[in-house]
Amino acid sequence: MKALGLFIIVFSLCISGVHADNRQARKYIRQGNSLYRQGKQHEATVAYFKAVAADTTDARAQYNLATSMFPENWKLVQKEQADTMVQTLIKAAELEQNPMRRSKAFHNVGTIFQNAKEFKMAIEAYKNALRTNPNDDEARYNLVLCQRQLKNDSTSQDQQQQQQQEPPMSKENAEQLLNAAMQEEKKTQEKMQQMQQGQRRKIEKNW
Repeated sequence: MKALGLFIIVFSLCISGVHADNRQARKYIRQGNSLYRQGKQHEATVAYFKAVAADTTDARAQYNLATSMFPENWKLVQKEQADTMVQTLIKAAELEQNPMRRSKAFHNVGTIFQNAKEFKMAIEAYKNALRTNPNDDEARYNLVLCQRQLKNDSTSQDQQQQQQQEPPMSKENAEQLLNAAMQEEKKTQEKMQQMQQGQRRKIEKNW
């Protein structure tokens, strides 16, 4: 299970027919990509924020913003940060027309939910990733892991509920069960003694 990286996309400096806000957004995306390559993750996130502010309909700005927010150890994503990242990635998936990039957005949503042990949500995200890119083997693997974990959790909860529903055993019932167990043990010991005596007699006769 891992998060997918940024899309480092090279844009032409002169794009005809593109409105000013979109050009500004792409400028910030290029800045963010450059900063991210240099290992300046926080500065890259700021640049992507500016790109989204300039053009909220740019799917690449949304995606790169969310993925730049992953800490170096992505398993340490905090709850509030995770919520923001999920919302941004879903927005990117809604805006994205390219199936491969759309799949990567859903994949990262699955990664966040899986890390948070929200397996139902992770399963849906991985399914969406596979619908748009059936060749995402890692999404398929993570999907199976989440399904197994969800099944294990459900089984454990059912067992706990069953135990809670069972009435507590009274002192009289406990004594009755104990006496019955002692009587059964006594009978077993008597049978064992009889079998041992029988074996000794047989051995003595053979001698």
